Amino acid sequence: MNLIVQGLEVHTRDLKEIAKLTGAARIERVADEAFRLRDAKPADGVPAYCQAARLDHAFVPESARLTDFGLVVMDMDSTLITIECIDEIADLMGIKPQVAAVTAATMRGELDFIESITRRVALFAGLPEDLLARVYAERLKLSPGAERLLETLRRNGIHTFLVSGGFTFFTDRLHSRLALDGAHANVLEIEDGKITGRILGEIVDAEGKARALREARDRLGLKREQVLAIGDGANDLKMMAEAGASVAFRAKPVVKAQASCALDFVG
Repeated sequence: MNLIVQGLEVHTRDLKEIAKLTGAARIERVADEAFRLRDAKPADGVPAYCQAARLDHAFVPESARLTDFGLVVMDMDSTLITIECIDEIADLMGIKPQVAAVTAATMRGELDFIESITRRVALFAGLPEDLLARVYAERLKLSPGAERLLETLRRNGIHTFLVSGGFTFFTDRLHSRLALDGAHANVLEIEDGKITGRILGEIVDAEGKARALREARDRLGLKREQVLAIGDGANDLKMMAEAGASVAFRAKPVVKAQASCALDFVG
């Protein structure tokens, strides 16, 4: 195994200490602030040391290559983008604290997703559709490194698919803007230019996300181990379980505990 260590700032003294903990044969710089520790052995002290030093780390088989994958499936809110769109809609209404508290509890796995999103969307009844455009134009930002990641995946012939418990108003625009290969999300009902407070069709919950991943994988003729999933909330866990490898990005503890690796500090 190799140990990959990344951080916004990586100090030599930390690399040497981690190499000592893991018995690594040597340290190699592989990118800006990213290092490979060759022939490293898992050690109990590594996670705590890296957390204290604000470093992300992952043990990776020596033989692993990015091109082992054919599909990357990612969540949208707080993963591909920095915001929770539903919370920002609520903010423009002046009720963000109430809605954000429900969102956070749902992402921690404390509330049923379908009940949660149904309750939150009902609060938007009567709002003008223009409010969604304001959130997209004024508040939606890509997560650091997102465009570089997508460019690298395209260059290596890897398909990209966005799967969200959010809304197609946002996923459709990101699909086009970022040249993604597909997107799947909830459809907000809009009548006469106003949000009705209802979702059309089947709600994309945890099982819906997992099903979307399986369908994309099967269309491409890929095996489970050729799929990488990226998410941050409890409703991503079933989707991540369908992939050969998974990344918890700035994620809740319940997600980090079940993912192949976690990114807490870098893009």
